[in-house]
Amino acid sequence: MGQFLISLSQQRRYWVALVGLGIFLEATALFYQYALDEWPCVLCIHVRILVMAFVLLGLLGLVFNASVPARRLLHGVNIVIMVGLLERSWRLLAVERGWIFGDCEMDLGMPPWFALDQWFPWLFEVQTSCGYTPLIMFDISMAEVLLVLSAALSVLSMAVFIASWFTRHP
Repeated sequence: MGQFLISLSQQRRYWVALVGLGIFLEATALFYQYALDEWPCVLCIHVRILVMAFVLLGLLGLVFNASVPARRLLHGVNIVIMVGLLERSWRLLAVERGWIFGDCEMDLGMPPWFALDQWFPWLFEVQTSCGYTPLIMFDISMAEVLLVLSAALSVLSMAVFIASWFTRHP
């Protein structure tokens, strides 16, 4: 397993997989929004932003994969993104289940210089309040799927980051 992770940390296929997964998740969210009329809340949009962040990071990983220091830095940043995704996914499920009560406003909460909801409203505009995510299948909600997926991605990104420090050649 260690050799596999070391190899994975050095290969472009890891970054390709991140980009592919992110595009799939974004496309799924847009399908639910526009085809099934399941409007996104502020926490859903935060998840979309984090997914877009790891897509962009994956593209950077493809460009800078040959540089060991850059690759290690990108793996480290990926951990931060995945842990952020895990936290937002947990909060989304906690609000949905009533474990926590929070202010879930219609404002994305981004500074004016980073107004994603104004630049790309079709992707990042908050359209409903929190408290519900659609069922995917077998009475499993989107929030539950996101929590499991983000937990797995967090563990994987940490393992790949650690493995990146065992690179045998520069």
